[in-house]
Amino acid sequence: MKACLKHALRANVAALLILSSFPVAFVLAQTPPPLASSEPVTSRPASAQPSSSQPAPDQLNDDRILGVLPNFLTVENPDQKVVPLTVKQKFILFEKETFDPGTAAGAAAGAGISQTYNGDPKYGYGTGPYAERFGAAWADIATQNFFSDAVLASLLHEDPRYFRRGPEFSLWYRVGYALSRVVVTRTDAGKSRFNYSGVFGMGMGIALSNAYYPDSSVSAEEVGSRFGTSILASSLSNLLPEFWPDIHEKFFHRKPHPPDPPPPPPAAPGS
Repeated sequence: MKACLKHALRANVAALLILSSFPVAFVLAQTPPPLASSEPVTSRPASAQPSSSQPAPDQLNDDRILGVLPNFLTVENPDQKVVPLTVKQKFILFEKETFDPGTAAGAAAGAGISQTYNGDPKYGYGTGPYAERFGAAWADIATQNFFSDAVLASLLHEDPRYFRRGPEFSLWYRVGYALSRVVVTRTDAGKSRFNYSGVFGMGMGIALSNAYYPDSSVSAEEVGSRFGTSILASSLSNLLPEFWPDIHEKFFHRKPHPPDPPPPPPAAPGS
């Protein structure tokens, strides 16, 4: 019976790998829709061009918390006007956050904690098992980021970034907002809805992990526990980018976000 269950799990993982290749190919073949506009961009006068608070379409966040932890998915200024991310940008964000030294350090730390008490995945003790744990931890991050932030966010037109509220709101509102973003997201059109890409992408990554986790860590109970832990960790991880600019301002005397520049003066008549 156990052997049958093991083969069924492996077959499900193989099927998931095959099926996931189809949306990836579909996403890469898409051409991002142009921004809605009532007139061609080239015909706008200089005074009608977007202000510097609106990032260029190819501009992505390079911020780091404490100069180490990647904070690429955060839109820090809540008043900033942002353009939707293109499919290419969503894949670039996945690459930036996944293949970052700070992400590797987090995977190494998680593997070390699991190693101390032989937690999941149960590879055992020693140098070899730690290397396996590190590889599994990084693979968990990579696959969940890939499915959530790149593939599903592109297919479902959802924005994988975290849009910070800022000190204009109360403390408890900001805490509740940060925790809720694990199940609520922003669409490319700027609307709020259930975070399909985040939740289902997380589940797909966890399902895929059954392919490389040891048999002792592959069961319905273990998979459910991992999903719950991932949901909790993802919601708590939003607290730091929400409050980091306030901490930075208090201890490093830096404003959380600069004010928007004043609009350019109107052109003189006849100029």
